[in-house]
Amino acid sequence: MTTLPTPRGRLTEGRNLSELTWLRVGGPADYLFQPADVTDLQDFLRDLPASVAVFPMGVGSNLIVRDGGLRAVVIRLGRGFNNIEIDSGEVTAGAAALDAHVARRAADAGLDLTFLRTIPGSIGGAVRMNAGCYGSYTADHFVRAQAVTRSGELVTLTASDLNFQYRQSDLPDGAVLISATFAPPAGEAAALHARMEDQLAKRDATQPTKDRSAGSTFRNPAGFSSTGKADDVHDLKAWKVIQDAGMKGATRGGAQMSPKHANFLINTGDATAADLEGLGEEVRKKVYDSSGITLEWEIMRIGEK
Repeated sequence: MTTLPTPRGRLTEGRNLSELTWLRVGGPADYLFQPADVTDLQDFLRDLPASVAVFPMGVGSNLIVRDGGLRAVVIRLGRGFNNIEIDSGEVTAGAAALDAHVARRAADAGLDLTFLRTIPGSIGGAVRMNAGCYGSYTADHFVRAQAVTRSGELVTLTASDLNFQYRQSDLPDGAVLISATFAPPAGEAAALHARMEDQLAKRDATQPTKDRSAGSTFRNPAGFSSTGKADDVHDLKAWKVIQDAGMKGATRGGAQMSPKHANFLINTGDATAADLEGLGEEVRKKVYDSSGITLEWEIMRIGEK
């Protein structure tokens, strides 16, 4: 049996991950580690046997943990990793800071990160997945990030290191993002807050925000996010090709493609991870059969079936 280091933070064996994901599904992780601070995280990763897999987890907003759980140490950052600092036109946020909070704090300072306001999740996930909407992406404003490598080294990562692409980046395996710095354009605070209120109203009108979902299920085949503008083109949007394939509202067990927005996979109450992933794969097949388009998952799926 592998012996794990003894951290100052909390290390829990056999932690059920369904309670930590927005979809409320999934089995247990071998261990859940919640570090006390950066040094605690560094020491733990340095002393953790190389044979033990590590999975950094944010707030679980874009994630399906399979029913068999995860044979790894899941690392979840909390207090101590959610600070937001603004200095000389730059916004530095801890990886555990919620995207919406960062957007609001930036707007208070007259800095425009409004695109983050309606993105579910935390800054670590936003950087890892190059999150974006309304035509803006994390990469557009990114300056640098700090991370702890699998060997426990504290490093600074540039945009070149991360090689941002649509809905992905090249974060080194086993590395844990701990903060990111952005240089957003300036704006008038009241106007920025008004724009975010408008974005929220549009989101609530078109997306199933009161259901258990994980945000957008599939990447847009067009390779870019919706702009939210009147001249936006929908032909190669995931929701459009799913709807055209007749899968809007489709169900499997307790899983459903939302009747409100075809690219949202929801847990209606008693779905398993197998229901959700199985329905997603069925959607991919139907879309391919009807249009020849292969949808790529945006939701990350991890663990054992």
